[in-house]
Amino acid sequence: VQLQAYGGGLVQPGGSLRLSCAASRSIRSDYVMGWYRQGPGKQRELVADITEGSPKYGDSVKGRFTISADNAKNTVYLEMNSLRPEDTAVYYCNYRHRWLSSVDYWGQGTLVTVSS
Repeated sequence: VQLQAYGGGLVQPGGSLRLSCAASRSIRSDYVMGWYRQGPGKQRELVADITEGSPKYGDSVKGRFTISADNAKNTVYLEMNSLRPEDTAVYYCNYRHRWLSSVDYWGQGTLVTVSS
């Protein structure tokens, strides 16, 4: 499976961005698709993921970010609102099997910079 991420860029604090991740094949119900991020000097962390329409969010983005999936387009979106400087990171798309941890795919990453 290949994952192509789009939508990173520079945004001011309080602004919004939308990330997209397109998979090269259909999003299956036995897989989870989502976003992780790695900020400067930080470990990679879960931002949000979704499976069978059920989303999960990291604590730092709850109430500000929304993940959604368009299965017809094999694409997952991450709508990011009320962005903060601490949201600055490389965002990685991930597609993994729900029960087989060895089945795990990553996109190339897209940089989000929140700065005035």
